[in-house]
Amino acid sequence: MARDEAGPSKANREKDMKIAVASGKGGTGKTTISVSLALASNKPVTFVDCDVEEPNAHIFLKPDISGSEEFYLTVPEVIEDRCNYCAKCRDLCQFNAITVFGHTIMAFPDMCHSCGGCFLVCDQKALKQGKRQIGKVEWGTSGHIKVFQAALRVGEAMASPLIKVVKKKAEEREIVIYDAPPGTSCPVINTVRDADYVLLVTEPTPFGLHDLKLAAAVMKELKLPFGVILNKAGIGFSKVNKWCEENDIPLHMEIEFDKDLASAYSRGIPIVEAVDGLKKQFADLLKELEK
Repeated sequence: MARDEAGPSKANREKDMKIAVASGKGGTGKTTISVSLALASNKPVTFVDCDVEEPNAHIFLKPDISGSEEFYLTVPEVIEDRCNYCAKCRDLCQFNAITVFGHTIMAFPDMCHSCGGCFLVCDQKALKQGKRQIGKVEWGTSGHIKVFQAALRVGEAMASPLIKVVKKKAEEREIVIYDAPPGTSCPVINTVRDADYVLLVTEPTPFGLHDLKLAAAVMKELKLPFGVILNKAGIGFSKVNKWCEENDIPLHMEIEFDKDLASAYSRGIPIVEAVDGLKKQFADLLKELEK
């Protein structure tokens, strides 16, 4: 396992504020917003890219990578000459990662969630601990921003364990920003669950509103305070604004649809560096959230 120093211990850091940037669907501009918040802050920032299936914040922040660490899950490997084929391990496993039929036992590491239960119920000690790489965590620095990112191994299906690792690895500063994956499933919940505030980014389309409602329902279930940022505003669909107002959900900012912003984004230029005045708007938003 390759290792490098990630920074000061968490015991020595200052009190931090954790902001998660999420949405119900992909393509709304989560990374655009989270990167803009990080660049607009005048305080030390920790940026954690939790979209481990497709991390892309590095395109805009361009960090100098200083360390990395491969991450593995513990999985069972069969010692067949010890096995009496009792099938206790098979019956325990909820994910069908072990199967027993007749005098044959097989383990499927890619289906294992690494709960460790199979090792506990095996009286014959017929399972030994193997390992399966699920991804890699990297960290580096971009100006006043400490950047942590992780990339899931190609073909790996479980993002949540790697999200937990990159969050745990992250050196938390005065401002911590989590860039969440899209959707409302387990990876998103593992990203936002310890945030102090969640910004839900949406777009003024029927699909945007539909998935915003799903994301808002999740935040309410988790009892997390949240508000909305409307990206690509002004394209003719106004029901997002009305829905936020009717449900007493803060609409913190509207970013107008602008070809110059789209052009900057396509060239890897953060929007706060492309449009005058936008950086101040994000700085003001940070001050509002800190209150």
